[in-house]
Order: sequence, then C-alpha cells, then structure tokens
Amino acid sequence: MAEPGSATVPVDVAIIGAGPTGLFAAFYAGLRQMSVTLIDSLDMPGGQLATLYPEKYIYDAPGFPRVLAKDLAASLVEQGLQYRPTVCLGEQVKTLDYDPSTRLFNVRTSRQAHLTRSILIAAGVGAFSARTLPLANAGQYEGHGLYYFVSRVETFRDKRVLIVGGGDSAVDWANALSGVAGQLTLIHRRDQFRAHEEAVAQMHRSPVAVKVFHELKAIGGRGHIEHATIYDNRTKAEETLAVDAVLVNIGFFNTLGPIKDWGLDLEAAAIKVDGMMQTSRPGIFAAGDVATYPGKLKLIATGFGEAAIAVNYAKHYLDPTANIFPGHSTNLKR
Repeated sequence: MAEPGSATVPVDVAIIGAGPTGLFAAFYAGLRQMSVTLIDSLDMPGGQLATLYPEKYIYDAPGFPRVLAKDLAASLVEQGLQYRPTVCLGEQVKTLDYDPSTRLFNVRTSRQAHLTRSILIAAGVGAFSARTLPLANAGQYEGHGLYYFVSRVETFRDKRVLIVGGGDSAVDWANALSGVAGQLTLIHRRDQFRAHEEAVAQMHRSPVAVKVFHELKAIGGRGHIEHATIYDNRTKAEETLAVDAVLVNIGFFNTLGPIKDWGLDLEAAAIKVDGMMQTSRPGIFAAGDVATYPGKLKLIATGFGEAAIAVNYAKHYLDPTANIFPGHSTNLKR
C-alpha cells in the first residue's frame, strides 16, 4: 500500500475506484504493461460486493451460474492485483490539476498527491447513502431490528423479517433469505417490480408472502423492533405484523463528490463518455456505473467491457503508435 506523502512518481493510469470495474481495469492495464495506481475511499478493495452485500448471490457475472458477492470480489482482487499496481485505500479523491507542459495530472486525495499520465474513473455510483424510513422513530431502531444493508445472512436466521421495496435489491434479498428467515414478508407500493423477471418469478414461487400496493406506516417495540404496521394504499386498510427485523431497500442518494468539480460533462450523477469511454477532458476516461451514454446498462458485465475499452484507448492516448486492440489475452499474458 502507498504511504502518505508528496506527489508520487508518475504512473501511466490512475484508476479511481477499486470495485469490480476498477479491479478489472487494473488487471487489463497490467496486460498492456501500463503502470497503475489504484485509489479507493474504502479500506478494502471489492467495492459494494465486499462491503455492502458480501453474502448476496450474484447471477449476472459471466462464467458463474451464481456466486457469492464476497467470493466474486476475492477473485477480482486476485486478478486485479497480480501485476502489482500501487494500491491506495482509505483515500477520498479531492482536487485535480493538469500541467500541460509535462502532460501530467495531479490527483490530490485526503492523504497525498498522485501524478499520472491518464485517469480512469471507475467510482461506481460515487459516494452514496441509503434512503432511510421517513418515520420519526426510525433512528432509534437502526441496528436494533432495522436494517438498510445485509452484511451477514445469519443475522436473519429463523427471524420474522419484513422487506420493504420493489427493486432488484429487495427482490434479491427476498430470494436469498427465503431459506434462512423463519417467516418472510415483502411489501411494495406498486404491483410492478424493478428487478429481473426471473428473480421476480423465483420470489413468487418461494414461501415469501408478497403484498403489493402495501406500504409501511409504523414500527415499534421495546428497545428492538417487535411489530410493524402496514397498510393497503388503495383501501387504507391496516395490518400489524409481528416482526423481528425490517429490511428497507427503497433506494439511495448518490453523489460524485469532488469529482463533479473536475470540469467533466455530467448527466445527473454520472459522467458522460463516448464510445471510447473518453470523457469531455482528454486523458480522462470513465467506466462502470459512473459512466453514462445512450443505451447504457448498469451491469457488472457491462463494466468489465467498458474497463477494457477505456484501458485500450488510454494506452493509445499515451502512445499513439500503440495498437488500440492488441489481440486476445492469450497473446498478451506471459
């Protein structure tokens, strides 16, 4: 790991974000014999796979019928670090300067400065926080039966669990916990789910009690959640459920943080790129969930492809004589 200090020796590419896309980009840059600095604000590599839902199954990673997020993260770390990039964890990026006389970027973080000839931003959705329940007493139950993320599935073993939400996270957790929780109910304010069709079908085939057009009105208990009141938003009829845990998946707020001030063309909280994953500033590329373009799909598999494209064009940016497509990996790896 890098130590705090002054500007480092320039590298070919500084990759911001050590999640799946950033790790694969580090690996691919190594294939192209590029020197790499890998920067992440978290204290461990792997991104959300490792920190937010390590025990959630991932179904859309190529080569795996299904794989635990923590296992996929471990494989990506092993692959991404094999060419020994400089890894700087626990560093939030702050400012960016460019010196046209040396053609070097200076990325300053919360700990030090990094000189680099090009930049690949793979920061996922940026800094984010879960949308919390708009209930006056919600705060007192956080960690006492109220959850916004799942770090250990065993937390819910044999518990009566209420899941709130209708997106992919809510549906995926309903499926993952259906064989763990003693009793599982999912409520969603509509009858349409924002999740993969097969995941929704699997949920409906499972023992999960799915209640559409239902919302959460209140939670209560003595020091720990013991009950939740839900209501039908069409009839306003209420029902009180005995529960041990409430898992809320109603979205999150995200921001690019200081990156938004780097002079890049943005669209909402994403960075606009072209077909080469180039941003509006020469020498700066973006890939993964942080990048946007017409037809964008936010998938791990998509991020892998975008990482390879960005690295290949970064290589060409640094050395116009280098082939953009160097051949297949079997020809590159020694």
